Amino acid sequence: MLLGAFNAHPYYVRMSNMNKVLLIFLCISLFAYYLKLDKSPQLEPVHIKMQKDDNQNTNTNKPSVRFHDVAGLDEVKEELAEIIDFIKAPHKYHKMGAKIPKGILFYGPPGTGKTLLAQALAGETDSSFFPTSGSEFVEKYVGVGAKRVRSLFEKAKKGAPSVIFIDEIDAIGAKRTTESNNEKDQTLNQLLIEMDGFHSEQTIIVVGATNRLDLLDEALLRPGRFDRHMFIGNPDLHAREEILHVHTKNKPIDENVNIKELAKRTHGMSGAHLSNIANEAAILAVRNNKKSIGITEFSEAIEKVIAGLQRKNAVILDKEKQKVSYHEAGHALMGKILNTDLISRVSIIPRGEALGYVMYCPEEDRYLKTTAELKNKIKVLLGGRCAEQLIFKEISTGASDDLKKANAIAYQMVCDYGMSNLHNRVFEPSLVKNCYPMIDKEIENIIDECYEDALQHLTNNLDLLSTVAHKLYEKETLSGEEFQMLVQSNYSTIT
Repeated sequence: MLLGAFNAHPYYVRMSNMNKVLLIFLCISLFAYYLKLDKSPQLEPVHIKMQKDDNQNTNTNKPSVRFHDVAGLDEVKEELAEIIDFIKAPHKYHKMGAKIPKGILFYGPPGTGKTLLAQALAGETDSSFFPTSGSEFVEKYVGVGAKRVRSLFEKAKKGAPSVIFIDEIDAIGAKRTTESNNEKDQTLNQLLIEMDGFHSEQTIIVVGATNRLDLLDEALLRPGRFDRHMFIGNPDLHAREEILHVHTKNKPIDENVNIKELAKRTHGMSGAHLSNIANEAAILAVRNNKKSIGITEFSEAIEKVIAGLQRKNAVILDKEKQKVSYHEAGHALMGKILNTDLISRVSIIPRGEALGYVMYCPEEDRYLKTTAELKNKIKVLLGGRCAEQLIFKEISTGASDDLKKANAIAYQMVCDYGMSNLHNRVFEPSLVKNCYPMIDKEIENIIDECYEDALQHLTNNLDLLSTVAHKLYEKETLSGEEFQMLVQSNYSTIT
């Protein structure tokens, strides 16, 4: 009787109902969480999510780029012509028992057109194009990179004839060591297997691109995988002219613009630099409300690409402006005395991190440098600091970049070119650490010799140095013609 009264108490009835409500709420919450868990792509296993992504990206891409869109690089295009013919008419080669090269490796500095060439190869042969990057295969999960390689080659086989382009291939193709990453090794092994496993009736070309050929594994470079290695370097004068014509053909160019002269002024620049110059010139023409792109816009674009953005609001003390004037005059005058390269512009208007700059315009492309020419280049770089020491009896931090470049040239002379008192000795990077005191002594000898020689040249032409510096201080910018006239009108000979 007492027990029945106890169970029927209203307090315990309310507690029982509350427990039921809590239980129902908990069940609903767990069910909602389960539905959310089932739909969340972040919580799917990596290999399942990757498989879905691969199935969604089965559309093939056939580029519209052709060889006529790739200016310069005539030798490389000729080399690729027979591969194009092989893909278009394979029966001719099969009769001779010839096999199509499985891989082509483009290597060289960045911005020289390696990606564009791969697109043009696919475009010329009407092949499916599968672009990817080496970093896309790098994952922290073991086996994912290898699976992505397999998936890529499976899609290429379905879309054959096809071109697989792997940019920055050194991200997965670096040399294997005992300390290397296990996942990267598995990915590279899978790539090697796939490149070996092509069937003869399948037309698949693998094109790799890298800036660091020395980092790649020997197994990847051997014939049968990357059969052909093609160096894609910076364009020469003729190639630069062609590239500029390609990038300006759809732009309203003023009739006074001489493309050949622009090509001379852009010595050492890559195709990407030239494309950027043409684009920057067009933007400047719009900014100046012009209907065509003139030589002023192109000159400004070249300066912007080489020296950086102009700092219009920079406030420079008068004393510092004088130092910069003598510093840049020292560079320009040393270039004139040693007759290294034609000077196209001298300026003390700040651009980027520099408070002033001298732009040179080589008369011709040079591929070989003598010991004397390299030393002259160092003397020109040191001319600014020498001018400061002569005039102000002290040196400033303005020559930091010049010193880095001068020491880099001296280092190459000692370690790479055998142009020191060590004669024909060269030093591999692995040996530099052990021999550094000896190397450092030779670098010191070269720098000191060049500095003393530059100091002597400027001392002999001290009045001319002051004349150029004062004119530069007054006008802030001198064109190459103005500089030449200033030198010739004041002094008939310089020493």
